[in-house]
Amino acid sequence: MEKCLSDILPIMAVENDCILSKMGDITVAFSVELPEIFSLGEDDYENLHQAWVKAIKVLPKHSVLHKQDWFTENKYSPDKSAKRSFLTERSDSYFAGRPFLDHACFIMLTKKPAQRKPVNSMFSSLIRHSIVPAETLDAEQLRNFLDVCGQFKRILEDSGMIKLTRLRDHELTSSRREFGLIERYCSLSEKKDSRLFKDISFSDDIKIGDQHLQVYSLGDVEDLPALCGSRITYEKYSTDRTKFSIGFAGSLGMLLPCNHIYNQYVFVDDSAKTIKKLESKRLRLQSLSAYSRENSISRDATNDFLNEAIGEQRMPVRAHFNVMVWGREKVELKDIKNMVTSGLAQMDAVAKLESAGAPQIFWAGIPGNAGDFPLNDSFDTFATQASCFFNQESNYRSVAPDEGFRFTDRLTGRPVFLDPYNAPRAQGVSSNMGTLVCGASGAGKSMVINHILRTLYDQGAHCVTIDIGGSYRGLCDLVDGYYFTYTETNPIRFNPFYLPDGQILDTEKKESLKSLLVALWKQENDAYNRSEYVALSNALQGYFDHLKESQEIFPSFNSFYEYLQSVYIEVLRSHNVKDKDFDVNNFLYVLRPYYRGGEFDYLLNATENLDLLNTRFVVVEVDAIKDHPVLFPVVCLLCMEMFLSKMRKLPGVRKVLTVDEAWKAIAKSGMAEFLKYAFKTIRKFNGVPIVITQELDDLISSPIIKDAIINNADVKILMDMRKFLHKFDKLQDALGLSEKEKTILLSVKKEDREIFVGIGGQIMKVLRNELCPEEYYAYTTEGRERVMVIEYAEKFGSMEKGIVELVKDKQQRA
Repeated sequence: MEKCLSDILPIMAVENDCILSKMGDITVAFSVELPEIFSLGEDDYENLHQAWVKAIKVLPKHSVLHKQDWFTENKYSPDKSAKRSFLTERSDSYFAGRPFLDHACFIMLTKKPAQRKPVNSMFSSLIRHSIVPAETLDAEQLRNFLDVCGQFKRILEDSGMIKLTRLRDHELTSSRREFGLIERYCSLSEKKDSRLFKDISFSDDIKIGDQHLQVYSLGDVEDLPALCGSRITYEKYSTDRTKFSIGFAGSLGMLLPCNHIYNQYVFVDDSAKTIKKLESKRLRLQSLSAYSRENSISRDATNDFLNEAIGEQRMPVRAHFNVMVWGREKVELKDIKNMVTSGLAQMDAVAKLESAGAPQIFWAGIPGNAGDFPLNDSFDTFATQASCFFNQESNYRSVAPDEGFRFTDRLTGRPVFLDPYNAPRAQGVSSNMGTLVCGASGAGKSMVINHILRTLYDQGAHCVTIDIGGSYRGLCDLVDGYYFTYTETNPIRFNPFYLPDGQILDTEKKESLKSLLVALWKQENDAYNRSEYVALSNALQGYFDHLKESQEIFPSFNSFYEYLQSVYIEVLRSHNVKDKDFDVNNFLYVLRPYYRGGEFDYLLNATENLDLLNTRFVVVEVDAIKDHPVLFPVVCLLCMEMFLSKMRKLPGVRKVLTVDEAWKAIAKSGMAEFLKYAFKTIRKFNGVPIVITQELDDLISSPIIKDAIINNADVKILMDMRKFLHKFDKLQDALGLSEKEKTILLSVKKEDREIFVGIGGQIMKVLRNELCPEEYYAYTTEGRERVMVIEYAEKFGSMEKGIVELVKDKQQRA
């Protein structure tokens, strides 16, 4: 006979953010934010477990903790609201529709009336109703229970790993647009905004709408593992020297890849009565032990339980755990059954497929109806052991797409957006945005940095990159940036004397030009006196005044040199400046190679690519000149001047300085102090310094890297380090990694394109740098592929069109 759900639903009302059942139970519900999977260490799991035990101990007599974890299949849908670049559009299309497992966790704390009779499978509210006890109407009882709920929340949040948010009336009950939690459970709605009413049938099996539901329970001591703990070792990510931890019940959570709900119940009764009841049972079994070995074994087990409860001050509770799975076809449930039994086997537990008692267990799972759970399906244990079976992990969390970098999680490949800079500083996790990237050759460093730079560029940042090896040519061409490199036919050219419209010769520009002229004139150890400083300062001011008067003169080193020869030399004579104070002839002679017709006349006299301040993407490729005693120091100075100008003249704009392998040459050329300055000062100007290295010995042996960079790099991006497994201690000391960071880092797998991201020593996770084909060809550093990309770009007129055609051809051939 059909019944209307509203007539038999065990919930009487939802008001004052509480659920009131028809049996008089009061329930307070929370949504829970759990730690991300694969981000906790052994100590974290133990601390989290202890927090659960402490929280359970504050619950009053006749209460129930019902933790309900929802894992539902979903598909990735990109956010298309913001303005998107070419590569963003292509990557959105590539990842759209990718399946992943969504997770939501809820905790329901239920207070039962003290006089309520125990419930079993024969006397469920599914079968009969009850009159509301008088205790339920007592306002003082409600206030006390709400105080306890507040303590419970505070204890868990003090662990620093869990966040609880009280569910309000509108989240518990349904609205016109979306299901509330109660109705969502009753309809097994995988999405809360999917408002489809479904029939519930308990005839042959449980069927909700077109979905067949099965319940696998852990409700009998015989089905439980002999030992339990806060964590177990996950062999897939462990090594010979590290044990990678996941939660003890992790195999029933995110690692169970199907639609399921994992229900965890802890029933808190009167401990004194429970112990008294067990003492009676022990005495009864003692008297019967002579007649049966089973009685003797049961007596010993009961005796051990009582000894542990009293001797170790353990809190006796009853517990039950079940996994509810569903599918539209019964055939699906056979495969799901294998997944569930395999997941339980990893815990050394045995699954029991509920049949006759399944409807009552499902009914008790309705939020607010945990007090109606049939206690004959639960078992005696302690709070310490019961909390081992809690699911402790959630899915990877993601920030808004315009606030972070897109990577993918290592479980399903779902795109997640990571913000390593703004949010951690706001939360006090990190104090700077210095970034160190380290990995062996071929580990994927250039792909990661290309991806990060492209994302920062799309978000409005100015990016300056000093590179050795040409890793950023494709991206620079794609975003129409300036690419400086040296060849014999087209040597590298700058023009530091050019001031774009709207810019003036301020103190900073004058000082940078003086530093450049002194570097060209003097050896590193040569003295530089006050009179020379004044003479150069006056020369620069006079030159720029001269440009204002003679606007036909193009600003460059050539015209500056001619000004010195024709005008400034007379100024010095009129002021009786002696050679010992400023030897202008020596100055002109030493700088003659940079003047028209000299050996380096191209270097400071560029006539194009002049407005570097407003150019948002600049790459200086120094491979050909890294060992040149003259060109390399000058180019480094020019790069410093360019970045410092951006840093000080572009307030509110993020500036990114990337030094890829060139740091070794920079350190040798006497520019090491600039690296130190960059890492210590850039953060004050909303700047991000990034240094990339591949050699383990570089990290350990270089004082520049260790003192200036590592100590000021709160963000570490590390590649697969398994090749250094047996000499990892030195690297660990150099990077200041904890044992937890070491364990997570050594789980990184190059073949899965995984990277380790550590932020401030507190946030650490492994992500995948999966790229769409268009991104791959824009970033590739493989020789033949890069040549192919350039050929296609020349053939079709632009880098963007060339990449599109190249990907199209590759897909047609596949």
